[in-house]
Amino acid sequence: MAAQSIPCTQIFLASTLYGMATLAAGIDAGSFPPAGRRILLTSNHSLTAEVSPGLADMPGFATLRTRFDEVLDWNAAIAPQHPSAWAPRPEDVPLWERQLRAVWGLGEDRVELIVESIQVPPARTLCTLFPGATVDVYADGLMSYGPTRFRLDPQLGMRVRRVLHLDLVPGLDPLLLTEFDVPPELVPTPEFLKVLAELPSYGPGPTGTGEEAGFGEAPALLLGQYLSALELLSPQEEEELHVEMVRGAHALGHRELVFKPHPSAPAEYSRRAEAEAERLGARLTVVTAPVLAEPLYQRLRPALVVGCFSTGLLTAATLYGLPVARTGTEAVLARLAPYQNSNRIPLTLVDALLPPLADADAVARWTAPGPEGARGALTGLLTAVGFTMQPQVLAPRRAEAERYLAAHLDDRTWRYFKRRRLTTLGLPGGIPAQLSFLPASPAVRRVVRRLRRLRTARPG
Repeated sequence: MAAQSIPCTQIFLASTLYGMATLAAGIDAGSFPPAGRRILLTSNHSLTAEVSPGLADMPGFATLRTRFDEVLDWNAAIAPQHPSAWAPRPEDVPLWERQLRAVWGLGEDRVELIVESIQVPPARTLCTLFPGATVDVYADGLMSYGPTRFRLDPQLGMRVRRVLHLDLVPGLDPLLLTEFDVPPELVPTPEFLKVLAELPSYGPGPTGTGEEAGFGEAPALLLGQYLSALELLSPQEEEELHVEMVRGAHALGHRELVFKPHPSAPAEYSRRAEAEAERLGARLTVVTAPVLAEPLYQRLRPALVVGCFSTGLLTAATLYGLPVARTGTEAVLARLAPYQNSNRIPLTLVDALLPPLADADAVARWTAPGPEGARGALTGLLTAVGFTMQPQVLAPRRAEAERYLAAHLDDRTWRYFKRRRLTTLGLPGGIPAQLSFLPASPAVRRVVRRLRRLRTARPG
């Protein structure tokens, strides 16, 4: 029987409303070929998935769900295993595929998988269970601009046809899966914006923008990320970061503030920010519904969007043309470990592209870079950071990384690299091999301490 005559079922794996909106936009734009059946497979990655709201519980899910013929629950399919950890034993793969085909009514259909984060479960697990399926990878945010987190089995990597991504940094291509020459493909921005316009905002005040939404002026929108859950900050440090957002926005003249916490963050994470706003004489409204930031952009048209390294900063700037500012990126970069932590790429992009909240002139002057700007220094920076993170995966990019580091390491760009890492990899900026003993030399350390004491004791 010809392959074209075999029915095709497309299975779209999603765990976030943002990712589901990306898939819906791709379907609306015709990015996926026709199929006899389209299944949305939802996955809840929460540590307490049994009691935590899943994707199907999010406001707006019912609207986006209309693009799919059926919705299935991955958590239910593999219970009591957890989606973020479970993978089948190799000898059990045929049994699992037969079982899923029977339970999901796939029969002998040709299967196409559309997944996110292919390096880890559940995406990698699903691809393993359907070894004959072709695979498309779609990007849910900024991490796709970074390298594949570790070496993939070539039998999986070679099955991937393309990386679908939003044009969050115009002119910049993702590094994800480039080791397999997987081509990137843009999800059209107009379709993505149309999809987002369908979602409810559940924001503060009545429907409308500016004064119509209950504000005397266009508010500044502050984005929380729940970084303490990722162990990037302590809870106290994250609360202080929110306080810095309030102070910074107030210093720029904003008196109407809206804080959108991460949907999983505890309610108390906004208390200090509320207290600081009250002390400064500003009004802070907290969005309590678990909604995306993008519908709030459409509805409120904020005068400024502030965050640490949220993807929402780039959607605000690039897709909606809103003023943006970052805060806390340099501190998080300095402590991020290990170096290959996949959050390094979003941090680097936001820090390199967006103005700091504390610099009023930079915030006022900032405009989103065009595609040509991204193809220049930013592409070089991304390649150098990506290679330094994953030198084995991106081994062919070594010469590009060396050229960038030799020409561009300065006071501004050193924050994106670690001298020890450059030394280990033998890259420009590292300690030369013949001097590598110096940091561990007790004699050298004694001399350095003596010089520091002399400098401190020197008058004037």
